Amino acid sequence: MNIVLIEPQIPQNTGNIGRLCAATSTPLHLVGKLGFKTDDKALKRAGMDYWKRLDITYYECFDEFQKRNDNGNFYFLSTKGGHTYSQISFIKGDYLIFGSETKGLPGNLLERFKNNTIRIPMIKETRSLNLSSSVSIVLYEALRQNNFINYQPCL
Repeated sequence: MNIVLIEPQIPQNTGNIGRLCAATSTPLHLVGKLGFKTDDKALKRAGMDYWKRLDITYYECFDEFQKRNDNGNFYFLSTKGGHTYSQISFIKGDYLIFGSETKGLPGNLLERFKNNTIRIPMIKETRSLNLSSSVSIVLYEALRQNNFINYQPCL
């Protein structure tokens, strides 16, 4: 699996997601303008000592990301998604793409990839979930569907 964050704004969220990616050996892709510096103390604190184990790639824009990663399925997570994440059959190498905490994914991407836009179900009175929580939910479902291949049980 691959986690893609488009213009994340909150360093603690990206740090938590980085830690999750390091713990699951999942590459992290950061796209566009970040709302923080990658040496930000809050980012490092949330990612702790896992940051050095992280497979991370930076991109100027989504077009650059897409050109460099055209070998996998792209799934865009949005409250506007037509299907729930649990209805998808994830395969190794899929890209789980999330928008910023403040704006979500750009409307042009949601329209362009309408058939690959998925959501996490929640009650209608709830606006959205925290970004790092959303990434965790969907990533672990994708890993579960693939039988947690290459993972060792914690002792």
